[in-house]
Amino acid sequence: MTERSSTGHRPLAYKDDAFIDGDEGRPLRILSEYLGPLAVFRRERVYDTIVFFGSARLSPAGPLGRYYDDARELSRLITEWSKTLSADKHRYIVCSGGGGGIMEAANRGAFDAGGKSIGLNIGLPHEQRPNDYITPELSFEFHYFFMRKLWFAHLARALVVFPGGFGTLDELGEILTLAQTRKLVRQIPVLLYGTSFWKEVLSFEALVRHGMVSEEDLDLFRFVDEPKAALDILERALSPAPAEACPAFAPSSTPPSEK
Repeated sequence: MTERSSTGHRPLAYKDDAFIDGDEGRPLRILSEYLGPLAVFRRERVYDTIVFFGSARLSPAGPLGRYYDDARELSRLITEWSKTLSADKHRYIVCSGGGGGIMEAANRGAFDAGGKSIGLNIGLPHEQRPNDYITPELSFEFHYFFMRKLWFAHLARALVVFPGGFGTLDELGEILTLAQTRKLVRQIPVLLYGTSFWKEVLSFEALVRHGMVSEEDLDLFRFVDEPKAALDILERALSPAPAEACPAFAPSSTPPSEK
């Protein structure tokens, strides 16, 4: 029930919980998941990110536990490197989905290095709770998957994808599609971490053989198996030059209309 103000009138619309939480307020809720993080990134001088994807179910003590350790170590190395680039601007900040498993490992590695990291959490019935290693002022909660994906894509300078399930495959496919279609002007290096896992789970060569993707599309990503090797690739691929805007959005391209 909508509470009336002390004057007996309806409250201001933006203070009316029933309206904001209802169907008519959905556009405002969507917009808030864009404007809210944008304001924080500007205030915290976060320019761009390196995004880690991977399973929330993966634990250090499990059968794939080495990937947790490697994600933590790679995040630490990236954070130490990024801290040398600028004293007043946060470049190549580690960004995760904010939950457990590989996401926790990514935030934890940045924490180990004494740096900031971002967590883009989303409320789910199970698995997904913000981990303890996200920088508190950069911990976000999303309701809409597509708004969370926007923030993954538009600040990313690189993507490191560790073993994962449907969510990881969805996120990987989205970034590869944006790169394949050149919808994003910025080139985003994509590293698939764990060659044996990815070649067992996905047959990219079969996609080429059946004509679903081109041979050139396989150049959109690289396999890697060691944290130091991944860091070397990222250092060569990413420019240390200052970004022009804060945050440094990846511009999107629209092909000219065919006459």
